[in-house]
Amino acid sequence: MNSKAQPTHLQSTQSGAQTSDAHNLAAQTSAPNHAGQARIAVHNASEFATPADVKQWIKTQAQALGFADCGFLSVHHPLFVQQTEHLKQWLAKGYEGQLQFMHHNHHLRAQPALLVEGAKTIISVRMDYLTQTPTPRVVTDNAYPNQGIIARYARGRDYHKTMRSRLKQLALKIETMLPEWQHLNIGSEQDFIFRPFSDSAPIFERPIADAAGLGWTGKHTLLINKQAGSFFVLGELFMSLELPDDEPVKEHCGSCSACIDICPTQAIIAPYELNASACISYLTIEHDGVIDSKYRRAIGNRIFGCDDCQLICPWNRYANITPVEDFAPRHNLDNSSLLELWQWQEAEFMKKTEGSPLRRTGYVNFLRNIAIGLGNADGSTEIITQLQAKSGLHNAILDEHIHWAIKEQQEKLENLKP
Repeated sequence: MNSKAQPTHLQSTQSGAQTSDAHNLAAQTSAPNHAGQARIAVHNASEFATPADVKQWIKTQAQALGFADCGFLSVHHPLFVQQTEHLKQWLAKGYEGQLQFMHHNHHLRAQPALLVEGAKTIISVRMDYLTQTPTPRVVTDNAYPNQGIIARYARGRDYHKTMRSRLKQLALKIETMLPEWQHLNIGSEQDFIFRPFSDSAPIFERPIADAAGLGWTGKHTLLINKQAGSFFVLGELFMSLELPDDEPVKEHCGSCSACIDICPTQAIIAPYELNASACISYLTIEHDGVIDSKYRRAIGNRIFGCDDCQLICPWNRYANITPVEDFAPRHNLDNSSLLELWQWQEAEFMKKTEGSPLRRTGYVNFLRNIAIGLGNADGSTEIITQLQAKSGLHNAILDEHIHWAIKEQQEKLENLKP
């Protein structure tokens, strides 16, 4: 996820849905640059005098496809070995919770060239996802305790397919230009190989974007861009052209600790260090089973993900509205009460989450999250009645959360008595 869509070591919960590491590594797309094709006359040679001109052309095409920006990085950059060691140290602290896939495929993380044979350069892209500008430096979600809050990246269609589709379009645009670049010695005379990724392989998405100059890593471990804040998601296009690296940008967090201070579960245990197992995004999306009672009140009304550390960040006063229609909220997911969502039957959940990130959590865990939200909602006999109606219908884990929520509601109603 950026956004809860960007990874640090928490690749799945911060970057939307992380798919299995058991990817078909042979599935890269190879588009031949036919030798017999008539070579385009070099009347545009002055337009492409250096590889930097090629990079600028690619950036312009990326922006026309809805990407906010892109940067370039070699598949052999030293960050991959460094980040692999950092990941191992992070895992040794036990912060990963149930994210066991993070223990696998370290060799691919350290050597991303193994993911796509023949790849030389990674194009890192970011895509804004806000459809409405939030109030700067305020967590307005807390003002609506009876609403079910879904992370802003997840209210529309699942971005992963959109990201991969547009990265493929970018690759095909690049392919058409190969004959015009053959004088630049960047590999354009070779067969063109590419493969798009979006949270779909053991790749250090956020560190790549950081090193490629798309922003700096904030203390909450998300990427921040000086002109755009952090409400964006990331993707990568591996390709066989060899283009020079971009440079990282200076970080601008300074002494600010707003994200650390606001975190409801205190999951940001130190600057740039996240305990994923305590993060609300992890707990409500990736965690299967009982959510520890010590986190439940802190979760509040957040039923899928959490935006608090982004909403409070001063740089998000510059956050941009997305031009990508797929992020538009569907099924009123930006304005639904907890009780409305609690009424969904499984068939309705499956229908309304088709092509949605919400499908990842599963129906029963979705109800588990809503039950916690209902326990934290304003005191109401109607809530208690609705909670009781689903008790005993699914499994003991959901029932445990329902019973907790009922007790919370009963305590609130008792406190309202004169």
